[in-house]
Amino acid sequence: MSRVQTLTVAVAGVALLAPSASSAAESVHLRPSRTEARRVAAGPAAGSALPTALAHVAVPHRGRVEPVARGGTREVLTRGAGPGGPAAPGPATPAPDGSGSAVADGAASDAAASDAATTTGSAAPAPTDAGPSPSDPGPSAPVTAADLLARVNGCTPVSKGRYRKDRGRAATVPVCGTREAVYWKADMDIDCDGRPGRHCNAATDPHFSSSTAFAQSDGRALSSEKLPYVVVPAPSSLWDYREHGVRGGSVAAVVYRDRVSYAVVGDTGPADIIGEASYAAAKTLGIDPDPRSGGTPSGVTYIVFKNSRVTPLEDREAAETRGERLAREFVDSAD
Repeated sequence: MSRVQTLTVAVAGVALLAPSASSAAESVHLRPSRTEARRVAAGPAAGSALPTALAHVAVPHRGRVEPVARGGTREVLTRGAGPGGPAAPGPATPAPDGSGSAVADGAASDAAASDAATTTGSAAPAPTDAGPSPSDPGPSAPVTAADLLARVNGCTPVSKGRYRKDRGRAATVPVCGTREAVYWKADMDIDCDGRPGRHCNAATDPHFSSSTAFAQSDGRALSSEKLPYVVVPAPSSLWDYREHGVRGGSVAAVVYRDRVSYAVVGDTGPADIIGEASYAAAKTLGIDPDPRSGGTPSGVTYIVFKNSRVTPLEDREAAETRGERLAREFVDSAD
């Protein structure tokens, strides 16, 4: 064999022994380095078109992301109290490759950001108690004297005749009624009867009586000085208050000029005279309460609400509270 042929065979043999560039590339693809494997698992570089499978920790757990802590454990978020409630860490699981981190630093940062968004909740502000809405009417305004007087500007008589304001005077006052109340318009004489006190006693009132038709809860007579009450005529053929839902302790509204006072039915008077109230009732209305010289000759309206009652009878605050409510119902009602 010539030197040329020998050289050619030798060169051919070397070519046969060397792997091709294509084979080398395939070998690199099939046996990646550990660093390259982590880079591929973390996802493609910016601008790469290669799709990347989602890391296991990004799989939603009951609608939440499961973040991975830097210590190599997985935090399982559990639902707190109520929608969007706080999350609590659950059992930890080591990273699958034992390297102490299941994802690269970039993926861990993304998971932490997702965790922050999950535990913080929606960006919309939580509703707050800002008080009643503009459409809320709120509590109703107190009933005024004008409200009540407008409601009783007419009269459907329930008495069989008329009463006198004072002895020796003509009978001019009927008792009127509606479905909710009975009422009359008269003068005001001062009733100082009941338990004696500084202003109401035998020395200050020549007609003083230590008893009242209705007693308080302990059995004692009422105190005219402390309790606003009105006097109704004793039952007669003219009118019997008991037949119209009125009794001791019934709630009354007394109107004088621009004032309203709430009281109870506390005593009875002569069967043919009407228009009397206690020392305390007169005082709340700005009327002189002196039993000798006080009172007023006209302009007082007495409204007694049917089938109402204050218990105990001497509870002045309860009479005012219930009186205001009944007055509001009376004004707003339509007979």
